[in-house]
Amino acid sequence: MSAVLETRLSRGERGSALVEVTWLGILLLVPMLWILLSVFEVQRGAFGVGGAARSAARAYALAPTDAEGTRQAELLARRALADQGLEGAPLAVRITCTPYPADCHSGTSVITVRIESRVDLPLMPEVLGGQAPSFALDATHTVPIGQYQEVTGAAD
Repeated sequence: MSAVLETRLSRGERGSALVEVTWLGILLLVPMLWILLSVFEVQRGAFGVGGAARSAARAYALAPTDAEGTRQAELLARRALADQGLEGAPLAVRITCTPYPADCHSGTSVITVRIESRVDLPLMPEVLGGQAPSFALDATHTVPIGQYQEVTGAAD
């Protein structure tokens, strides 16, 4: 009788290890895949924000006036984010100058551009918490203005 019982029990358990390993693999693989995709998204955003800060600072320093520099800086920062696939990402451009805050293009000024943005983490529905979770990013780039500048329109 015990041999028949053992045979029935062993047949009933046959194949269940495969099912258990499959479900365990799925339960572990899905969160790992989400973490991996989130890391790639944040890295892409970090590259975009860093490139945006560099481009914006250079554009501002090369512009003839502060107003034109601000316009060019925002335009190039937006373009740098778009190059990384972040066209719709929020963008804040902050420009500060020392020691002449009112005239950034004066000789010996140091221009600092700070870019702030964020990336939304992928595959996370808004149903779970109101808004999709996001990761805040920022980058800063500093450019000095040379002491000697070209003056246009001067006749000798």
